[in-house]
Amino acid sequence: MLLKSIISLSRRQKSSILMAIDLLLVPLSFCLALVLLNEGTALLPLLRAHVLEQPLLIAEAGVLSSLLGLSRIKLREYQGEAVGRSAVLASVLAITSAVQSNLAAVEQSPGLHVVFGLLYFTVFFFTRLTLTQILTAIYRNSRTLSRVAIYGAGRTGMALARELRDSDDFVVCAFLDDNATLAGMTMNGVPIHSGVHAARVIEQYKINQVILAMPSVSTDKQTFLSQRLEKLGLQVHSLPAFTQIHGGQELLDLMRPVGTAALLCRDPLNHELTAGRNAYRDANVLISGAGGSIGLELCRQVVACRPKTLVLYELSELALYNAEAEMRLLAEATGVEIVAVLGSVADRVQVMQVLERYGIDIVLHAAAYKHVPLVEINARAGMANNVLGTAVLARAAREAQVKRFVLVSTDKAVRPGNLMGASKRLAELIVQDLAARPARTVFSIVRFGNVLGSSGSVVPLFQEQIARGGPVTLTDERVTRYFMTIQEASRLVLLAGSFAEGGEVFVLDMGRPVKIIDLARRLIETSGFTVRDARNPEGDIEIVTTGLRPGEKLHEELMVRKGAQTTAHPKIISVREDHLSELATAAALRDLREAIDRGSDTDVIAVVARAVPEYAPQSLPASALQCQVVQAQRTEQATDLPAE
Repeated sequence: MLLKSIISLSRRQKSSILMAIDLLLVPLSFCLALVLLNEGTALLPLLRAHVLEQPLLIAEAGVLSSLLGLSRIKLREYQGEAVGRSAVLASVLAITSAVQSNLAAVEQSPGLHVVFGLLYFTVFFFTRLTLTQILTAIYRNSRTLSRVAIYGAGRTGMALARELRDSDDFVVCAFLDDNATLAGMTMNGVPIHSGVHAARVIEQYKINQVILAMPSVSTDKQTFLSQRLEKLGLQVHSLPAFTQIHGGQELLDLMRPVGTAALLCRDPLNHELTAGRNAYRDANVLISGAGGSIGLELCRQVVACRPKTLVLYELSELALYNAEAEMRLLAEATGVEIVAVLGSVADRVQVMQVLERYGIDIVLHAAAYKHVPLVEINARAGMANNVLGTAVLARAAREAQVKRFVLVSTDKAVRPGNLMGASKRLAELIVQDLAARPARTVFSIVRFGNVLGSSGSVVPLFQEQIARGGPVTLTDERVTRYFMTIQEASRLVLLAGSFAEGGEVFVLDMGRPVKIIDLARRLIETSGFTVRDARNPEGDIEIVTTGLRPGEKLHEELMVRKGAQTTAHPKIISVREDHLSELATAAALRDLREAIDRGSDTDVIAVVARAVPEYAPQSLPASALQCQVVQAQRTEQATDLPAE
């Protein structure tokens, strides 16, 4: 009831209460000064001698307090300049008291007015401090306000704590930080506790919200912390980088960031995966590339479907370690068995062992080298992983009688202009070939464009450049790309894989392509900066054009052939693409394996060019490509090896 009464007071009523307290402190401080300076002397005659001064001092205190705005300053903001204003008030009252006493010819103890001023300031200061502590204690034990702990006691955490003081809906009770040297310290009156003692701190202060104010910490670590804190029954919010914080209310708005989905030129697919869940429930699922951006999100959503076993297959030890740690945390509530396998999908022996040992029902193949410039200059490694790895995993899945095999592909596979896109198209051809043969395994392909926020993609790059103060580098002002969020793409991959019948190439509806220059401008503006260009030479961040990278296209496509069929979901369409014969596919794989074994990038590119006729390399002259094709044909005639 007391808290409700306090909260229901208007701003004017609260100011009036503070003003009344300030005025009552005037006679109280004056009496204390008389007591201190006149020990053993009868006080009553002294009080009578100064009685006429008190009403005048009280009136002057009221006028000065109003002029200085002391009663309008919130208790939580009483620091710094506000303390200085109260010191000015006390000094002026001391001087006024001395002048009035001299005019009235009242006998007084030496230094009475100096002591009065010091006492008034001291009592004023500690009264404000005590009221702040009392109200904070009431707020911390209230269910009406949100009691907040800030995870991260750095610059961002301090900025957030300062801004939250202005809010009537939040009270900051504690800081949590993984830096053990900060434990036991206080920051602006707020205690700092170790992050490992989060449960104890939450119980002690009855905290119901935690804000992650750690912009330098990786997304995986923040996800891990969020899951751990949510298990304690808390609401967890994150905060963007400190360089993106400007101003009070804007900071509070950023507690619920719109995220990368706001960069889309359409409404994102926000609802959870409902249809298709049964296809993964109680199944043994293997996800290759489980530590990558798409693979990790697929893992998160598959765990929510409650499979029996989830096998994380990953080549990178660090990525696998992080993925396993997060999945084990998520799986605690669902009882899903998590298995971490370190290895390459091109290792047939290991792949077969894993498929058979865990009785895999569904394979989601997301493992691939995806960065265009790197694959362009590392043709052998790119083809070995993306093409031969797919062939090994898909054939092993067929041999082990896996129920479903879903290949995660890309729009760069459509009329590819680079080796990465060509490798994904060749991987599609391999899966299409297996789908055309009688088998228990249902093979399908899901193709989509760029994923917002994935590792190494354009959004994190732009954000990093903006955080450094620019410039933002753009390859060409005409470049466009299709975009989806990681959550959208993963949900639709799972859904498409659940209703595949065999051989389909599913294309996700990604809306209209986005101009990368418009994306860069939106990122700059949503970060609180302005674009520096000819129209705005005083802007903050410049956009610089660097020229197309090797293998980069101006525009991407989503399908080779025209015409598509609708599916059970409006965001998923099914297309039937041309594919190679079984003999041609086997020959292409044989030639590619031989070219890789010979260590010849030239032969590798020539094999890809023959197997993927629509491959039109952007970084190689047509004459050079023709020479490579002729050279590879001569090599093939000389060896004349039979197809597998």
